[in-house]
This record gives sequence, C-alpha cells and structure tokens, in this order.
Amino acid sequence: MVNSNGDEVTEDSTTATTHETDIDMADSKDEDVDSPPSPESSRFQEGEKVLAFHSQQLYEAKGWNKNWDEWVGIDRLMKHTEENVQKQQELKKRQDTDKNGKAVRGSQMKTKGPTGGRGRKRKSDTPQKDKDGPPPEKLVNIQIPPQLKKQLIDDCEFVNHLGKLVKLPRSPNVSEILEKYHFYRLKKDGVISDSVGEILSGLQCYFNKALPAMLLYKNEREQFQESIKEDISPSSVYGAEHLLRLFVKLPEILFYANIEDETLTELKQKLQDFLRFLQKNQSAFFLSTYHSVDGFDVAGKKDDN
Repeated sequence: MVNSNGDEVTEDSTTATTHETDIDMADSKDEDVDSPPSPESSRFQEGEKVLAFHSQQLYEAKGWNKNWDEWVGIDRLMKHTEENVQKQQELKKRQDTDKNGKAVRGSQMKTKGPTGGRGRKRKSDTPQKDKDGPPPEKLVNIQIPPQLKKQLIDDCEFVNHLGKLVKLPRSPNVSEILEKYHFYRLKKDGVISDSVGEILSGLQCYFNKALPAMLLYKNEREQFQESIKEDISPSSVYGAEHLLRLFVKLPEILFYANIEDETLTELKQKLQDFLRFLQKNQSAFFLSTYHSVDGFDVAGKKDDN
C-alpha cells in the first residue's frame, strides 16, 4: 500500500467531478480490488522510496496520513530519481499556475462595469435551474458496491490522468453481459419474469443513447467516432467499464422518466441485483489495464502538437 497526497475522500462519496459535461465518476476510496501481479513489479523492491501519480500530480508514496492510503497499480509508480523529482516539481508548478490563472479570471468577472455601477445581468448570464439537476432527495438511491466504486475510480485515473483508453471492441460487450445476467436469473429462479426482460432491454436502450451524450470522457470521443459507424450499436462494442458508468447517471435519468413509486421500488431492487452480478464477475467482465494512447504527457493530457 502506498500513500498519496490527494483530496481526502470517504466511503460515503460516490462520484467525482465531470470533465466538459462528461460523466460523474466515483470519488470514494473503498475496498481494494485484487488484480493479477504485473511482470513489471520486479522494478521495485519492498520498502523502496517511490513517486506515485494522483490527480495529475506526483507525490512521495510514504509519510502521509493513513486516511489517504490507497492501492495503486505499477503503471502509476516512478522511481525516486533526481530526474523524476524534477518532473514532480514541474507538475506542481504547472498546477499552481493554472490555479492562479483561474483565480485572476474569477476576480475580473466580479469587477464593476466601466461606468462604476454594477453591470446589468443578462438573461444568458443566469444559470438555468434545469442545469442544476433534480434535488438529491428526489433521486432513487442506487447503491454501487464498494469494489465497483473502486473500479470507477481506477477507470477515471486511467483515462484522465494516465491518458489510456479501453481497447475496443470489448469482450464481453454490454449486450453479452446483459444476456449473461438473463441466463443467470433463469438458472437461479427456474423462470424469468417479464419485468426482468423489460429492465434488461431498457438498460441496453439507455446505454446506447446515453453513451455519446454523457458516458464518455473528452479523451474518448475520437475513439467513439472511429468505432461507432452507421448502424453499429454501442452496446455491441463497449463493455462493463462504460456500462458501470451508466449506473452513476441512472438516478437522474430515472427521475425524468416519471416512473410510478411502486414500479420504481421494484426497479431499484432489480438494478441492485444486477450490480451484485457485476461485482461477482468483476475479474471476468472488467479490464485490469487499459492500452496507452500516443500524444499524452506524464500528466495524462493530450499533446496539442
């Protein structure tokens, strides 16, 4: 276990910040997920001082409060060398510069108009209530299991901080996973109810429509355009990694679907059971590593040149 100096998180949090109106990602640090040993692990020795990536920064991996402990993969570790320490300082300097720039722009927006009076607020300057989303108390509470929360966190780290992508097409894909769950319920119950079939069809429909609208990070949009052509369905190309992201957005999607309370309660139970099915098959359904993409620097940002 290594420690990194990131924002403090708790087990109650479920999602992290969005990027360019993309999806919310889980922001909690929950139970660890076992992963196969990496052949690169021999590069480091037990007790060795190393640097670890976290939130686009490099931190020394020892000496912090144990509340910030987390498991990190070998691809997020670097040797504690003079060259890598220099990279650490450059990343910190870059982040400080970005923060200062945002603070200056924010203060400029708050200044008075050229006449000395307070400028009139235009209608377009006022955020619409719809953009704030529905009130949390009105949303159905879908509990994502701790191990799957960790999966979401790793997914976010791979794509946004390390510049890696899920290699497409995935196997099993979303359609195949839904079909596997269908047979799982049939084998367990002896008969499959119409409601389960309707829910699985609904999940596939929601996924196909939601993926390009709210389930992709900015770094993944080019890959989507290259992979989804004409009549190709996203559920036949993408897998568990992107399907899990749908469950982060489902409470808001279901709110606007205006489903009756009784039906919503039954739906919630079925969705929770499906999440448990994903967790039981986590090692078979989810990737443990993503593939590298050319043009990304050490901070995981795409090189514009």
